[in-house]
Amino acid sequence: MQTGEFGGETAVPASDLWSALRRRTQARIGLGRAGSALPTRHRLELQAAHAAARDAVHSPFAPDVIAAALPGTPTVRVRSTASDRLTYLQRPDLGRRLDPVDRAHLPTGEWDVVFVVADGLSSRAVHEHAAVVVRETTARLGGWNVAPVVLAEQARVALGDDVAHAMGAAMAVVLIGERPGMSAADSLGAYLTHRPVPGTTTDADRNCLSNIRPPRGLSYERAAAKLATLMARARELGLTGVGLKDDSGHEEELERLL
Repeated sequence: MQTGEFGGETAVPASDLWSALRRRTQARIGLGRAGSALPTRHRLELQAAHAAARDAVHSPFAPDVIAAALPGTPTVRVRSTASDRLTYLQRPDLGRRLDPVDRAHLPTGEWDVVFVVADGLSSRAVHEHAAVVVRETTARLGGWNVAPVVLAEQARVALGDDVAHAMGAAMAVVLIGERPGMSAADSLGAYLTHRPVPGTTTDADRNCLSNIRPPRGLSYERAAAKLATLMARARELGLTGVGLKDDSGHEEELERLL
């Protein structure tokens, strides 16, 4: 309802109401119908979103794109034991394990953290967002010994456990393309794990930031502030996962911890 010229209430047309709501969400609401089907315009939009999601899953990972966006930052390239994209999609377990040959070539050291940029289920998300998140986060990590960035192909989140363990890093941050949906094909996730152990670390031992994809999702600055604060608190407490909560003012808490 809305107020009329003389103070009374008049009905708001249903089309105006749905238009106002659609401007505030990416959910497909109030699309109307054409007979028993969706209107042609909305049906075509749905088909385009489905095509974008499929393309995101199957598009090849381009580690050169990430390396070029991180000038001056050393990078290392690795693969999982999934030999190709079809195998990766059909055998998630192979995407969690590091190729033995690549493991042997990883540098080792007393690293505080290693960032693993992994294609996951959306290389598009990684190409568009990962390098900025790495730069924004490391800029907030004064005094941390950061390992070379690892660029991982055909990788699942748990591959970061294998990488961190092989390199001697105390913490793994995996930036990975999330499963694309009908509203977003470019969503980046960040998974933080303290002292990961390959094969035994579970999702309950990780912290996750999801939907990093400005301007529709989490901004780079906010994601980096959240992530750096969680990392500092994880180092202070010696844990990540269900025992580590994000309940602080990020910049203020980070300044206290570092």
